[in-house]
Amino acid sequence: MRDQTSGFFGSVDEVTERLAAVGYLASTAVATTVFLADRLGKPLLVEGPAGVGKTELAKAVARVGGARLVRLQCYEGIDESRALYEWNHAKQLLRITAGRGESWEDARTDVFGEEFLLPRPLLTAIRGEEPTVLLIDETDKADLEVEGLLLEVLSDFQVTVPELGTIAATRRPFTLLTSNATRELSEALRRRCLFLHLDFPDPELEERIVRLRVPGLDAALAASVVRVVNALRAMDLRKSPSVAETIDWARTLLALGADSLDDAVVRTSLGVILKHQEDICRATEKLTLA
Repeated sequence: MRDQTSGFFGSVDEVTERLAAVGYLASTAVATTVFLADRLGKPLLVEGPAGVGKTELAKAVARVGGARLVRLQCYEGIDESRALYEWNHAKQLLRITAGRGESWEDARTDVFGEEFLLPRPLLTAIRGEEPTVLLIDETDKADLEVEGLLLEVLSDFQVTVPELGTIAATRRPFTLLTSNATRELSEALRRRCLFLHLDFPDPELEERIVRLRVPGLDAALAASVVRVVNALRAMDLRKSPSVAETIDWARTLLALGADSLDDAVVRTSLGVILKHQEDICRATEKLTLA
């Protein structure tokens, strides 16, 4: 059976409106690329610094489409058995032990059946018949061997399990890969994907995001929060504050009952947005709220 695309969106404007309805404010460039990935059935590679909303975009698409989110979290050392599938060796051994007296051919037919297969995220997403969003998170942390596996999977959305044959998607998942660009991904992988670069939002958009996600926050305080966060990002820090940390800080100020940003409030709550002591020291020294 030929695989079908996810078909979550009918137009670019619909992407913008429906993502906003679940709390994700998308620029025209983001909405257009998401629409094309959905319409063309192409994987979407989203690259950019940590904390700009790459993973949240996949979660928002899943919420909009009422889809199951299947996440493959990449890390150094991840292998095919963690990404694609593995066999339940303990259960296989029990079956072989219970069937003593059988020929190996009979036992082999049994122990390499569906009952003993443990699907991992890639195979789970491919075999899913319901709407699915496949998130391959932090792809740049995976080894080249896993990147080679992704080339095979993302080309035709099918995999071959030698004992069971080829398993092809009947409903192609909406697939989003994220990368923090800690290493260069291969040109072959990039060719299989549409590409979107996400950076920190401009102050106006970030202010809208903060006010959407923290509805009780005063407009003037939201503007002050975004202004300070952007000043921090302009410093030479080990880790710049992410959008999620901007939102956390806004919620913190709301919880503290702060109605404005002054030196005392900022200095006592910097640990919400800065996570290294040297960053806090540098910010305390250089930050001016005047």
